[in-house]
Amino acid sequence: MIPEDLRYTAEHEWVGAADGGAVRVGITHFAQDALGDIVYVQLPESGAVVAAGESLGEIESTKSVSEIYAPVGGTVSARNEVLVDTPEVINTDPYGSGWLVEITPVDVAAVDGLLSADAYRELTES
Repeated sequence: MIPEDLRYTAEHEWVGAADGGAVRVGITHFAQDALGDIVYVQLPESGAVVAAGESLGEIESTKSVSEIYAPVGGTVSARNEVLVDTPEVINTDPYGSGWLVEITPVDVAAVDGLLSADAYRELTES
């Protein structure tokens, strides 16, 4: 359940290629499963500048509120407006229509420094 073509963070975000040099960011199946039923998502506006490792928003579930961290630094080029009215899409399709934001990274090579699918699998199984 961990797609091989994505990169991951220890905070359970995933990063994949998007159009125009941007990267698409979401939370992993592991994260959404731990959170439970997601009821609200707060995301930055397009044009916001984010730094790697800093909070870029929040996900609220019936269990808790959790920070979402930027896996790479850059400019938010898009956010998933579907989540405003239907945040539960993250629970049903975390790697597809449940994506959170797209970021145009300052340093594209930073994505290569994130965890591979194998490394993320080891992290979640330990």
